[in-house]
Amino acid sequence: MYDYPLFRPPSEANSLIFQVTLGCSFNRCSFCNMYRTKEYRERQWEEIKTEVDITSSAYPETRRIFLADGDALNLQTDKLIKIIKYLYSSFSNLERVACYAMPKNLLQKSDFDLDKLREAGLGMMYLGIETGNDALLMKITKGATSKGILQACQKAKAHNFVLSCMVILGIGGSTYTKQHIDDTARLVSVLSPDYLAALNLQLEEGIYEEFIRKFGEPYIPVSDYEVLDELERLVSQISPQRSIVFRANHASNVYSLGGTLPDDRKRILSLIEGLKKRPELLKPKVLRRF
Repeated sequence: MYDYPLFRPPSEANSLIFQVTLGCSFNRCSFCNMYRTKEYRERQWEEIKTEVDITSSAYPETRRIFLADGDALNLQTDKLIKIIKYLYSSFSNLERVACYAMPKNLLQKSDFDLDKLREAGLGMMYLGIETGNDALLMKITKGATSKGILQACQKAKAHNFVLSCMVILGIGGSTYTKQHIDDTARLVSVLSPDYLAALNLQLEEGIYEEFIRKFGEPYIPVSDYEVLDELERLVSQISPQRSIVFRANHASNVYSLGGTLPDDRKRILSLIEGLKKRPELLKPKVLRRF
C-alpha cells in the first residue's frame, strides 16, 4: 500500500514502484510541493522486503522498477545495494531499476559507491536541472549551483548510469527568460544527458506565495507565446556532444512534442513556429498540471 502522494517520471508509467524512502530530505525547492505533506523517512528493510515478497508473487513478469519517493539515492549505499539485489533476485525478468537523484546525492556518493550501485543493477537516474542560471537557482532555493549540477551529472555518466534530466520553462518569468534559456542550453550542451525533458512551471495551490517570497522580487509569469519562445530558443541553442532524446510531453506542457537533438531540430522548430501561429492548438490551461 502506497504512502500518498506518489510521484514518478512519465517514462516510468509502466514500472512497478517501491517506496524505499518517503518524502524528500531537502524539500525546500520553492517551485515544488510534491512532498510538502510528508516528513522524510527511510523505510526499514523488513518493510521493503515484505512488500517485495508479496508483489513479486503478484507481478512476476515485472521488467522495470522505480524506487520512490524523491530521495532513494540518499540511502546508505549498502542498504540501497541490498534492496536492489533483492529486487533482481525476486523478479526474474527485471531489466532496469531507476530512481530520482539530487545533485547533492550524487556528489556525496564516492566513486566506489557508485560503481557498486551500478554493478548491483541501478541503471537509470532522473535529475532535475530546472535552470542553468545560478541567480535563478538561488531564487528557487534549488540547493545547487550550475557547477554542482554539471559535476553531479558528469559523475553519473562516468559511472555509466543512464541520465534523464529535466528543465522548467518559465521558471525565471519574463524578467529572466533570456538568462534562463541561454544558461540552461549551455549547461545541457556540456553535460549532454541521454534524455532531456522540458516541463512548464506550474505553481500549485499552497506553493505560490512561498515561490514569490523566495524569488525576492516581482515575478512576471510568461505567457503561452513566451513559453513557446523559450522552447524554441532552448532547442535552437542546445549543441549536444552526442544525441539527446528530447521531450516536452509532460502534463504541464502547452503542447506535446519531441524528437532527438540535434537530428530533429529543424522539425521541432518548424512545429513550434506553427504553434505560434495557431495558439488555439495549445492545451487549455485547466488541463496542465505539474
